[in-house]
Order: sequence, then C-alpha cells, then structure tokens
Amino acid sequence: MPHSHIPVITIDGPTASGKGTVAAKVAERLSFHLLDSGALYRLTALQALRRGTELRDEHGIAKLAEHLPARFVGHDVFLASENVTQAIRAEEVGNMASKIAALPSVRQALFALQLGFREAPGLVADGRDMGTVIFPTAKLKVFLTASVEARAERRYKQLIGKGFSANMDDLLADLQARDERDTKRAVAPLVPAEDAHLLDTSNMSAEEAIEQVLAWYAHA
Repeated sequence: MPHSHIPVITIDGPTASGKGTVAAKVAERLSFHLLDSGALYRLTALQALRRGTELRDEHGIAKLAEHLPARFVGHDVFLASENVTQAIRAEEVGNMASKIAALPSVRQALFALQLGFREAPGLVADGRDMGTVIFPTAKLKVFLTASVEARAERRYKQLIGKGFSANMDDLLADLQARDERDTKRAVAPLVPAEDAHLLDTSNMSAEEAIEQVLAWYAHA
C-alpha cells in the first residue's frame, strides 16, 4: 500500500489533555501503529540532560535528536536497549522537552523520524503538530483540550500514582507556562488544524473520549 493511502488519525492537544491515553486506546481498538511524538522530544531532552548538553546548544541538541535510538514496544518507550518509560515522565524532562520543542533545528531533525511511523494498516499519531505539520492530509484530525485545572489534577494523580512527588500549585504554574510556550512559539505553534474536530475532555471520561474519536473515524 502506498504511504499516502495508509490512514492516519492525528490527536493533538496541550499537556495532560488526555491525548496519550486516548491515542493508545484508539490505536489498540483499530490495530493501528502508534506514534507518541511527545516521547521523541522527551527522549531528546533525557539525552541532553544526561549528557549535559545545554539548551543554548541548539546544534548539539539537534544532533542528539537526529540520531535518537528510539523504540516503542507497546506502551513502553526505549532508548536503545534501556526502558525509559518512567524516566521520561519526570517533570524535569517534560519541562526541558517543552523548551527544546521550540527549537527549529530539533523539530526538523525529528520530522523524517516521525513520518517513518506511517505503516499499514494505519497510524494514530499523538502530539502537538501532528495534524498541522507532520500529517496534514490525515484522514481524521482531533484536537483534544481541557481546562488547565482539570489537566493539573490529572497530572497530579498520574505523578503520585507513579511514585513521583507533586505539588498542585507548581503543576498549575508549569502547565500554564508550557501552554504559553507551545502556543506562542514561532515554529509549529500548538493550534488546532483548520479541519480538526475539537474535543473538550474537562468533564469527560477517557472511555467517552475514545468512543467519540472512533465514531468520528467511522464517518471520516
């Protein structure tokens, strides 16, 4: 099947909007491949932090991204042979990932890597610019959002559940700062694609959101 004929569902949205959970379940239900594009930025951030590559060294970070030994096995994320699923969820890594995502050369380095995930029978791509930049011809585009309070509460429960320490006020401030960076950056800002379906999950369960996306896809 030609790449252009392989169906793609893009699920974009801000941090902690629930897009990762929804994307993983939709991919599972349709037996599609999954691309967690945010994990690629987190993996790059983890590499940069471990190697002491500073944010101002855009060329150095782009080189790390270009040669990223990333693998996704089910819900697990690997950096070469190391399972870093938990490590990339640390707040320090997430904060760094949001900052390096604003670097044009890093985004360019990861562009081809992301396109390579489009394989039969289909792909669910989760991120911030999947529908606007990476897969602009996707069969279905969804933009998930939720109030910053709802997202902070979800993030808090997620971190506590995984054994990380968390402070609600700090999480609120961090999410607001990330939203500001993501929506105002010059390259691929966080905005819904013109033809995206908007889905506010503030008062919606994950299962309800999943069913809505599947219903949209059935009629796409």
